[in-house]
Amino acid sequence: MTYRKLPTGVQDILPRECRALQEVRGRLTRAFDARGYEPVVSAAVEYYDTYSNIRNALPQERMFKFTDQDGKLLVLRPDATLSICRIAATKLPAQPVRLSYFLDKWDAQNAGGVKSREIIQAGVERFGEEGAFSDAQTIAFAADCMREAGLEHGIVDIGHVGYMKGILEGGGLTDAQAEEVRACINAKDAFNAERVLREAGADGHTLAAVRALPTLFGGAEVFDRAEALTANVRARAAVAHLREVYRILTEMGYEQDICFDLGAGKSLSYYSGIVFSGLVREVGAPVLSGGRYDGLADDFGRHIPAVGFAIGLKRVLVALERQGRLPEEETADAAVACEAGCEGQADALCKRLIAEGKRTVLAAEYGEGALAALSAREKYLVSAEGVRRI
Repeated sequence: MTYRKLPTGVQDILPRECRALQEVRGRLTRAFDARGYEPVVSAAVEYYDTYSNIRNALPQERMFKFTDQDGKLLVLRPDATLSICRIAATKLPAQPVRLSYFLDKWDAQNAGGVKSREIIQAGVERFGEEGAFSDAQTIAFAADCMREAGLEHGIVDIGHVGYMKGILEGGGLTDAQAEEVRACINAKDAFNAERVLREAGADGHTLAAVRALPTLFGGAEVFDRAEALTANVRARAAVAHLREVYRILTEMGYEQDICFDLGAGKSLSYYSGIVFSGLVREVGAPVLSGGRYDGLADDFGRHIPAVGFAIGLKRVLVALERQGRLPEEETADAAVACEAGCEGQADALCKRLIAEGKRTVLAAEYGEGALAALSAREKYLVSAEGVRRI
């Protein structure tokens, strides 16, 4: 009886979690608005070609596809950042602009655990901005948003794709091979990363640097070690940029909220500079992910520097539950029942209690017995004799 079940990778959100989700959304909405981000909602259904015929094309097996009435292939929104980039490039001529969103995206390959096919996200994008100060502001706001969501002991892990690109430049790799090495490093698969490098004819210096990438994590002390590994101009420029971002974040008071990982493996074509992830101990995957993607809007006809991040709201709920910070079940402040013929007075009492700021339930059954089934701090019975508190 599959009609009683859900497909793998999707979940219902029940009342307690749904109330927590609404609370998190409310906090983030206020944070976004306070920082000057304008809300936007992209279309949930787009053309398949929007995501398949671009430089940063998404694999077709990741997209939920269906056919329009005219035979054109459509998809459910598979990437929030690309959809917002499309809006910025085609519909918002004024730059710079800061946008915020609450959107679902769908990934047909995700299934189970903290991975989901339906991903509920909140996020921000800053278009038309460049430089270390913009990057540092975005990372600082990411740390703020983790706290606003109610998470404790979160940390933002920072890297830079330019460092890995620079390390791999001298290895003779194609773009596809470089991306394969990146994926292997991200999966902690040193054996296959080295296999691809050897097949490409990489020299010993490149092999040694790639082997060292997983060790380049920690505080600002990693910068000296990273520079000592390579003379590549791009890689060393990435380290210099990270030093400046670190200086600014320290000046802003965020030194305790960040760490660095130069082996962080995010897409080398999607991202153009700094990358970062928001981590908490209780969840084995990032609850927040972002970075700089100066080339994404190019696919939609305009070059617009951009940086931003997305927060996975379902993962936030998992983390809040494991931290013991998920709100308890809500109990009504008041419950009202009435005798037959007193429905109008009962409804008026409910409205009066609601106007006082009390969450109030009106029983659908008559008499005092109807109140027994309702959970509330105050209970009232309305009869011809008047209102009596039970």
